[in-house]
Amino acid sequence: MILLRKLLFPFAMIYWLVTSIRNYLYDCGFLKSYTFEIPIVAVGNLSVGGTGKTPMIEYLVRLLSENYSVATLSRGYKRQSTGFILADANTDAQTLGDEPFQMHQKFPDVQVAVDADRKNGIEQLLAQSKKPEVILLDDAFQHRKVKAGFYILLTAYDDLFTDDWMLPTGNLRESRSGAARADMIIVTKCPKTIDEIALSEIRKKLKYNKLVFFTAIAYDESVYSADSIKEVSEIKHTPKLLLAGIAKPKPFFAYLQQENDIVLTYPDHHDFSENDIHSIKKQAEDKPIVTTEKDYVRLKNHIPSKQLYYLPIKTSFVSDSKNFDQILLNYVGTSTTNR
Repeated sequence: MILLRKLLFPFAMIYWLVTSIRNYLYDCGFLKSYTFEIPIVAVGNLSVGGTGKTPMIEYLVRLLSENYSVATLSRGYKRQSTGFILADANTDAQTLGDEPFQMHQKFPDVQVAVDADRKNGIEQLLAQSKKPEVILLDDAFQHRKVKAGFYILLTAYDDLFTDDWMLPTGNLRESRSGAARADMIIVTKCPKTIDEIALSEIRKKLKYNKLVFFTAIAYDESVYSADSIKEVSEIKHTPKLLLAGIAKPKPFFAYLQQENDIVLTYPDHHDFSENDIHSIKKQAEDKPIVTTEKDYVRLKNHIPSKQLYYLPIKTSFVSDSKNFDQILLNYVGTSTTNR
C-alpha cells in the first residue's frame, strides 16, 4: 500500500495544482465567497477523516447552547437523501447521515441540518421561523463558497498535517498552506499524559502563527443501551463483540478489549447490509455487542436493544480550556457579521 501511494505521487502533484488554483481563485475574488450576518464557526481539517470533528462540534454545542440558539450544518456524508433537510421526529440515520443523526439524538433542542451546498443550507436555516443565532459548520474547511467568521482547524496528534502529503500519496485534501485560513489549530487525540516538552515540539512544527490548543479523547466510564447502563469496568471483563466503523478505531478497541473478545472493523461511515447484520448476530450469539455512538445509530433498529451498547466520547482539553471557551464566546458575542 505504501509503495502504491508513492507510485501515485505524480497524481498527487496534479491534485495539488488543481486545489491550489481553486484556492487562488477564491483568494483573489474570481470565485465568490458568501458571508452572512450571523456568527458562523467552521470546524474542519486538511486531511481525510479521523481528526475528531464530531466530538469538537459537540463540545461547541454544549458551550454555546446555554446562551444561544444553535444550529449545526453538514453535508450528511453517505446519507440516502439529497438537498436540504432539517432534522425532525421523522428523520433517521439514512436520511441525515450517521453523525448528524447522532447529533440530533443527543441535542434535541439544537437545529441539525444537512445540505451539500452550505450556502443554500445557511439560507434555508435563516428562513426558518426559529432562526438560529449561531451556526456551526461541520467539515467545511474546504467549502469556500461560504466564508465563515471563525475557522477551527483540527489535526490529529499522531498524524499532523505538517507531516502529510497530498492525496493520493498522502491524506491531504489541499496544501498545508491552507492552514493560513484558520483562526486557531487544535491538535486532537493527544495522550492525556503528554508533557510540556512534547507540546512545545508540536507548536514548533505548526509554523503558521496561530493559536494552538491540545485535546484528548475522553471516553465515558459506562456503556449504554436503550434499556440499561453498564460500567466499563464490568463490561471490559465480560465476553463480548466489539464493533467499529470509524476512521481510526484502535483507541476504541484498546479501551474496552480483552484477550478473547471478538473484534470487527468496518470502513468509516459503513452502511451495514443485511449480510453484515446477520454475520454480526451470528458471531456475537448471546454476547453483548459494544460499538461507537456513530455506528449505534445505524445498528439500533437491527440488533436487539438489550444486546447492543455504545460508548460515548467527548473532547477534553489538555489545558487552556477556559481560554478556548472565552475566545469562542467573545467571537459569538461580539460578531454581527462575518465580513
